[in-house]
Amino acid sequence: MNSPIRIGYGCDIHRLVEGRALYLCNCRIPCEKGLLGHSDADAAIHALIDALIGALALGDIGHFFPDTDPQYKDAAGDFLLKKMLENPAFKDWILGNVDLTIIAQIPRMAPHIQKMRSRLAELLNTSIDNVSIKAKTAEKLDSIGAGLAIEARCVVLLFQKA
Repeated sequence: MNSPIRIGYGCDIHRLVEGRALYLCNCRIPCEKGLLGHSDADAAIHALIDALIGALALGDIGHFFPDTDPQYKDAAGDFLLKKMLENPAFKDWILGNVDLTIIAQIPRMAPHIQKMRSRLAELLNTSIDNVSIKAKTAEKLDSIGAGLAIEARCVVLLFQKA
C-alpha cells in the first residue's frame, strides 16, 4: 500500500570560486565568490529538488537534469524547480513543508534567510510558514569551514491529495 504521506531528503554541495555570482534559493547573495556548477549551482534549490524527487522515489536530480546536457548550462534554480514540479508524478501531491539547512562559513546567511524563505514559498506556491531555512557554519572545519564550498540539506513532507 502506498502511503498518503511521503518524506524526501536531498543534499548538494558546490565549490566556491571567483568569477561567479552566488545564488541560493534563487536569490543573489552578495559574496566575492559564487558556486561552481553546470547550472547556476544553487545548492539550496538543488537539495530541495532532490528532496522532492526522493519523496516520490523518482531517482535524483542528475537523472532529470544531467550536467552533460547543454540545455541546462547556466540554468537558474527557479527554472529547474518549476520544470521538476511540472512532472506528472507531482500532480497528486501537495507540499506540507520544507526544512532546509545551508552550511556555509562565508558569507553570513542570517541577513538573507527571510528573503530566501519568501522566494521559496513563492516558487512552491505555499505559505512562508511552510518554509524553514536555517544557516550553520562548519566551525572552520573541512572544505566548507575553509570557505571553499557551500552545502545544503533539505527535507520535504508531501501529502497525497484527497
